[in-house]
Amino acid sequence: FLIFGWIFIKITLYLVKKILAFTKVDSLIAKLNFHEIFGNSIIKIQPTKIILTAIKWILILVFIIIASELLGLKMISEQLGNLIAYLPKLISSLVIFGIGIYLANIARKAISSMFSSLELTGGNLAGNLIFYVIAIVSSITALNQANVETDLITNNLSIIFASILLAFTIAFGLGSTDVIKRLLFSYYSRKNLQVGDKIRSDNFEGVIESINNISVVLSSENKTVIVPIKE
Repeated sequence: FLIFGWIFIKITLYLVKKILAFTKVDSLIAKLNFHEIFGNSIIKIQPTKIILTAIKWILILVFIIIASELLGLKMISEQLGNLIAYLPKLISSLVIFGIGIYLANIARKAISSMFSSLELTGGNLAGNLIFYVIAIVSSITALNQANVETDLITNNLSIIFASILLAFTIAFGLGSTDVIKRLLFSYYSRKNLQVGDKIRSDNFEGVIESINNISVVLSSENKTVIVPIKE
């Protein structure tokens, strides 16, 4: 029985290795960009070796269970059977975690590219924030799939996220008041005034050269007058 099991495991691993080489599963690790996520110090992950090692030990456990049944050691066979029954949940949780990290990395790059295309600052900060949010959600989902109790982690993260969002909302609301006011001033200035119009007040007089979000530029008596948009 032991000789048969050893030969069967060797043949199975050889066939699986050929199949994995044909599918080029090792190239998937490059798409996950783990070196960009965790840094260059991370251990290199080779999916082929991981899969072959997992299959090898699963087959070994199966043959141990069969041998235990043949020898009448039901307690050992039952416990190993429970371990094998748990392995699909463990593998699926690892797959969920890997897919979550991959999607988080894509979202981070998309956010950074969008901010760059719009010529806005803070793209890296927003991208990293989205990345960590998706990564944390994926990690909690993977732990739940692995039957790990996550109520305490979920409750604490809910409080932390709520506090961060509340602080961000208050800060953004207070900090953007002046910006919104200037945007409204600019909108109504462009609506009521046109480039080339001549305007006059107690403090300035001239022809409008341009209107932007913060000021109106006037040409008056061979000089340029910049008037704040709020005036």
